[in-house]
Amino acid sequence: MTEVNSLIPIGHIEERILLIRGEKVILDVDLAAFYDVSTKVFNQAVKRNSHRFPDDFRFQLTQKERSEVVTNCDHLTALKFSPYCPYAFTEHGTIMAASVLNSHRAIEVSIFIVRAFIKLRKTVAEHRELARKLDELEHKLSAHDQQILTIVKTIKQMASPAPLPKKRRIGFNTGETP
Repeated sequence: MTEVNSLIPIGHIEERILLIRGEKVILDVDLAAFYDVSTKVFNQAVKRNSHRFPDDFRFQLTQKERSEVVTNCDHLTALKFSPYCPYAFTEHGTIMAASVLNSHRAIEVSIFIVRAFIKLRKTVAEHRELARKLDELEHKLSAHDQQILTIVKTIKQMASPAPLPKKRRIGFNTGETP
């Protein structure tokens, strides 16, 4: 296990996980590199066992998705000139790919890949919890803002003197104004 750990730098797998079509996936190019086989050999093994890869395990990128991935990921510039669109493998697809390759390295690497997906899932969950707490805090602060505004209005009313009532003139009032 330490052999695989030294070959795949910590965090390297997490960097290769992409969000495409709302799914967290790893492209066939990256999986083949992790499993230490060529992309062609990797895809041939997957094709021979296509019955093991339903649509929720693996899907092929469109031309538009490929160009977007190439634009955003520097390590995928070679895909720009490829006549084929790459395949994207979900977490379950990566596990199935390891079983298709049936090598010791593939099994060890698949464990690291699954752990990377789990770590990513935990990170996303923590961010959701943090976002929820921030929303609660913002809501509380907006309630405090209203209370503070009410206090400020009350203080201003107390600070500004009320207009003095008109004093009545002393003496007899005939109703005429002088």
